[in-house]
Amino acid sequence: MTEFDFIRKYLQNQQQDHQVVLGIGDDAAIVRPQAGCDLCFSADMLLKKKHFFESITPEDLAWKVLAVNISDMAAMGAKPKWALLSAGLRELDEDWLRRFCNSFFDLAQRFGVTLIGGDTTRGDLVFNVTIIGELPQGQALRRDAAKVGDDIWVSGKIGLAASALNCVLKQCDLPSEIFQQCEAELLRPMPRVALGQAILNVAHAAQDVSDGLAQDIGHILAASNVGAEIWADEVPTLPSLKAVLPREQWLQYTLAGGDDYELVFTAPQNYREALLAAAQKSDTPITRIGKITDTGRLKVVNSVSDGTEIALISLGFDHFG
Repeated sequence: MTEFDFIRKYLQNQQQDHQVVLGIGDDAAIVRPQAGCDLCFSADMLLKKKHFFESITPEDLAWKVLAVNISDMAAMGAKPKWALLSAGLRELDEDWLRRFCNSFFDLAQRFGVTLIGGDTTRGDLVFNVTIIGELPQGQALRRDAAKVGDDIWVSGKIGLAASALNCVLKQCDLPSEIFQQCEAELLRPMPRVALGQAILNVAHAAQDVSDGLAQDIGHILAASNVGAEIWADEVPTLPSLKAVLPREQWLQYTLAGGDDYELVFTAPQNYREALLAAAQKSDTPITRIGKITDTGRLKVVNSVSDGTEIALISLGFDHFG
C-alpha cells in the first residue's frame, strides 16, 4: 500500500457536510462558515511515550487523538465541525490503519466532525489534529472573562486518568476493578461538547482540564487577572480512589494529574440553578468546587469550612518539565 492508496481508501471517501466546498484531494480544503458565526481553531499533537504508550490499541489511540481536540472546542462552547489529521507512521500496516480509521471516524461521526485534510509521512507514531468549530458570533467561552465572586465549577469526575497512568508507572497500586474504571477514562475521554454549548449564555470563562485542574484554573486566573480559592474535598472523583489511596496521593492526582478532559468554568452565583439545568439538559454532572477572588493567586484549601491551605508538589503537566 502506498501513501496515496491509504488516503484514497481510508480518508478521502468520507461523507462531507454541506459546508465543505472542497474536501480531501486538493492542495487545500475549502469550507463555508455560516453567517453570524465565529470560527474556532485549535491543534494538539500526540507523541508516543509522551502522550501514549506504544502498547495502546489503534482504536484507543484514534479515539484519544481526536477526542482531545474536540474537547478544546467544548471548552470554547463551539460546535466541532472540521478536522485535519497529520500522522507520522512507521509503516502502512493495512489492518492497523483500518482499525485506527474506523475508530477515528466513529468518534468524528458522533460529534459531527468531517475530516477535510492533513498529511502523512514516515515517522514513529506522531499525530497532530487541527480542529475547527463554529459558535454564535461573540459568544465564545474565553479564559479572560472570569469575574471576582464567580463560582468555579467542574464537570464529571477528576483524577481517574492520572490514577490509571500512575498505576501503570508503578507509582501507586489500584485494585483491578478500580484500575479498569480509571484506565477507560485515560484511554477514551469523552469531550463535553453538549455542556459547553449549554452554558454559553450563563458561564463567564472556561477551560478544558488537560494538564491538571490546578494548572488549568491558573490559566483562567492569569488571563482574567483574578485569584481563586478551591475546596479540595469538593473536587469530584471516584469515591473508591479515596478509599484505596493515601489522601496526599489522591489529592495530587485530582488537583494536578491531568488528562481528564472535563470542563472547568466560572459563572455568577445567581446562575447556579440555570447551570444545574444546563448540566441536566446536556446529561453532564457538574460540581461547584470554589470561587473567584481578588487575591491574584490560586489558593487550595481542604474544604469550605477548613481553610487550611494545601501545598501541591506540582500544579500539573509540563511538556518540557
